[in-house]
Amino acid sequence: MPKLVLLTLQAPPLRELPVPTRATTAGVLQAAADRAATGVRGALATVIGRHGSTPGTPGQKLYLAADGTCVGTVGGGAVERAVLEALGAMLAAMGTEAGTGVGAAKHEVRTFELGPELGMCCGGRLDVMLEPVVGVVPCLVVGGGHVATELAPMLARLGFDVTVVDSREAWAAPDRLAGVHTAVGPVEEVGGPVDPAGVCLVMTHDHALDQKAIEWALRRGFAFVGAVGSRAKAARTRYRLEAAGFPAEDLARVRMPLGVDVGARLPEEIAVSIAAEMVAWKRGKA
Repeated sequence: MPKLVLLTLQAPPLRELPVPTRATTAGVLQAAADRAATGVRGALATVIGRHGSTPGTPGQKLYLAADGTCVGTVGGGAVERAVLEALGAMLAAMGTEAGTGVGAAKHEVRTFELGPELGMCCGGRLDVMLEPVVGVVPCLVVGGGHVATELAPMLARLGFDVTVVDSREAWAAPDRLAGVHTAVGPVEEVGGPVDPAGVCLVMTHDHALDQKAIEWALRRGFAFVGAVGSRAKAARTRYRLEAAGFPAEDLARVRMPLGVDVGARLPEEIAVSIAAEMVAWKRGKA
């Protein structure tokens, strides 16, 4: 149950805020879904109660996205400005990179007093539910082998927009993996469209290809870079990265061996361990 917070607000600072585009409730929800589907984060306000004289009506919605999209209304006036400020604060708490700080933004109910503090004389109160809308996280899986075959569809069901690339045509065939994009070719040639604000997970059939893919992912600036491999392989990989001139902060960003240590051995088990780590990272717990 969301925590109820009673606020007596001071008038928000007179700074520039987006002008909401008017839309039906369904239109607001569609806008939020469309932005989330492309990885854009947002925050949604819904009027859930009114007391006394207020401009808002239960069910009205207002959505603000990280890219500036602003749709809907909670009644207009100073109270809407205050709600927009609250949505902006929620977006700030969610961070700017995929997977960073998502857990810092929580659903909550706020009660806005429509009194002199907001320059309003309605005298009523408006109960508003504020909730984060987390966009899908871009995810590039390099290598379409047995672990990727189990992992990629699982991540797609967990809120990741997954693309699997492999130079072997049969392993990256279209529609081979449910809910997953595929591309055939070297990652440096076909992986470019995947937004580096997300994750790059390396699990090819060849150690030299793994090394090359990790170096490419670091240069691209992926927020999370991980690779499947033993601790001995991880040590060799970091040695080669250091020899190639990658700074210590880049070496520290490579998660290898990838996955939560649950004693996994089979491809299905390894996929579960990696998915668990990805969920923890997305929620700001790793």
